[in-house]
Amino acid sequence: MKTKEKDRLSTEEIKAILRAADEIIAEGGRTLLAKILKGSREKKVLQLKLDTNPSYGYFKSETLENIMKKIDWMIDYDFLDIHYSGKLPMIVFTDRGWEIESDQRTDELLMEWREWLKQDKTSPDMSYLKDRNRSMILLFIEKVKETRDRNFIPYLKLWKDIEYKKLKVAINQTITSLELEELLDEQIIEERMRSIDEALKGAPPEDLLLKCWECGDRFTFSIGEQQFYKQRRFELPKRCTSCREQRYEEYIM
Repeated sequence: MKTKEKDRLSTEEIKAILRAADEIIAEGGRTLLAKILKGSREKKVLQLKLDTNPSYGYFKSETLENIMKKIDWMIDYDFLDIHYSGKLPMIVFTDRGWEIESDQRTDELLMEWREWLKQDKTSPDMSYLKDRNRSMILLFIEKVKETRDRNFIPYLKLWKDIEYKKLKVAINQTITSLELEELLDEQIIEERMRSIDEALKGAPPEDLLLKCWECGDRFTFSIGEQQFYKQRRFELPKRCTSCREQRYEEYIM
């Protein structure tokens, strides 16, 4: 059964869940994610300092059961996925989810730099940016350039001094762009915004049409069956229902 439109999560809810998930990617499961969003005071949540996450308690008025349903919606709509570490199911980003999350994380980093400027912070420790996800960091560098704010140049120079060679080049290009007050490529910015808007629509779950390896006929692999197989870590069925039943009958005879 397809999710009703009224059950669709808002853009803000999608981003909040992705932000909460960012702290436990490949290290925690659905239940831990739900507890972050609930604002749980459970010992494990506090020990891992998950209560400092910006999305901590975002759904504090909701029951854990309802929050879990929202997380499952995120999985069904291709924002999050489940990967197994041994027998433990761990939350991970899909490509769609990471595109959205990396965009909002870079906005957070930019807001932090703006706060530093307001506070006249002149020599911040830039080591916190080292060894971060490369694509996210390159996006952040691009967004700093798009501000056209020359006041960021001292921060960029401090950062460049501790970075690896390839990132030094990207940082230096942004410094030069800010110094020369180069014009921006508005098309790149617009395309990125359109891509984020498209990603936020999600990919509604649909029945799959598979080809039977036995008889060659096409058969429907329903949404419900997909969820059942995924929960039990089964591979996609290779045979249609009739061929599976026939093989089973031959096996028990």
